[in-house]
Amino acid sequence: MKRFDNIVIGFGKGGKTLAAKLSKEGQSVALLERSDRMFGGTCINVACIPTKSLENSARLSDDMGGGFDARAERYREAVERKRELTASLRQKNYAKMEAAGVAVLVGAASFTGAHTVRLDLPDGQSEELYGERIFINTGARPFIPPIDGLLDSRYSYTSEQMMELDELPKRLMILGGGYIGMEFASIFCNFGSKVTVVQDGDAFLPREDTEIAEAVLESLEKRGVRVLRGTKTKSVRDAGGHADILLDTPAGEERLEAEAILIATGRRPELSGLYPEAAGIELTERGAVKVDEHLRTSVPHIFAMGDVAGGLQFTYISLDDSRIVASAVLGDGARTTENRGAVPYSVFLDPPFSRVGLSEAEAVKQGYTVKIARLPVAAIPKSQVLRKPDGLLKAVVDAETGHILGAHLFCVESYEMINQIKLAMDADLPYTVLRDAIYTHPTMSEAFNDLFAALA
Repeated sequence: MKRFDNIVIGFGKGGKTLAAKLSKEGQSVALLERSDRMFGGTCINVACIPTKSLENSARLSDDMGGGFDARAERYREAVERKRELTASLRQKNYAKMEAAGVAVLVGAASFTGAHTVRLDLPDGQSEELYGERIFINTGARPFIPPIDGLLDSRYSYTSEQMMELDELPKRLMILGGGYIGMEFASIFCNFGSKVTVVQDGDAFLPREDTEIAEAVLESLEKRGVRVLRGTKTKSVRDAGGHADILLDTPAGEERLEAEAILIATGRRPELSGLYPEAAGIELTERGAVKVDEHLRTSVPHIFAMGDVAGGLQFTYISLDDSRIVASAVLGDGARTTENRGAVPYSVFLDPPFSRVGLSEAEAVKQGYTVKIARLPVAAIPKSQVLRKPDGLLKAVVDAETGHILGAHLFCVESYEMINQIKLAMDADLPYTVLRDAIYTHPTMSEAFNDLFAALA
């Protein structure tokens, strides 16, 4: 049996960052990954990086215009560029671990005890590993709803599979109206697919501010995306080069044809084959690993990071989780999930939507007296320069203290702007600091001058 000070299960952002840090401290570390095509984790292989690569290519393709055939050719080129990018990043991630002295082992891991893990190797052999501490960073997997014929259809794809399509579908149905579905709707719409989004719920982006959600919906529909709300997918059947989909809409039954169906109905913690119960690890009701504020599981020497721990599914949360765990095992434990502040996020539509903190409704519900700042994106000179005038900026401010409670930015380059808001919130700065700052011109950030000036 091979013995290590630390075993990290999963080559994701949190796992690889922690592994390198522990190795730098002189501790032995084994980093286990099920597939050599997942070195670096979900983000660089099947999520953030490849989707943003495709999003960038799709936006450029839309600017170039042309018919479906021309766009389809640009789509094929974009997929190949995406593959080259992810392959390069996989190799770089492996090289970094090797240089850090981390032992990268490929195989399927499963707990056999509180300190022991069996690793089933690609050649059919297996070996037992012992770890003084064990860290779980296995991510999440797509959730497949039990719809008649969906799994049997050759035209059904998860988001991971969708990015490997060699041919651009003329018609794409997206099952699910969440963030993943919206990003793919924007990408494939820009490439030239006819996109229909089908969601069970009546509210579009129900977790978001109503005004912003309406602005996003209007923008997507203007670009040709059809969104069917309050609609259930009853069945899927393959029929001569396409899928035949039966829908139950508020107006009655409807049949939809598509060359591809994207299943974007959420992701669940990935624990298949890991057998956490063999180590005495407790799970939550939703199937995530149960952790405390230090990300420690019910077994004191076992920790969980990233999506598998049931928190927000962002790679930078996994990164911050690694800091929290490092604080617990190498430091004083001062860093926790309770003190990392508001978490920003971006949805890479065209234009992108970014948010941090509370919505207006959430702030009022929590008892704040609020002031609301709004600015149409068309009023920002840089948006006109970029020919991206769609969107709305909205900020929620505590009327008593002047501190920013939340911001919602639906505009070009919002994914950069939102970090300024996050910094101001973490530093407890009043909105006037952003209002009165001097910005370069023309930039999107200078919109904060006008946005917050509306509160004077």
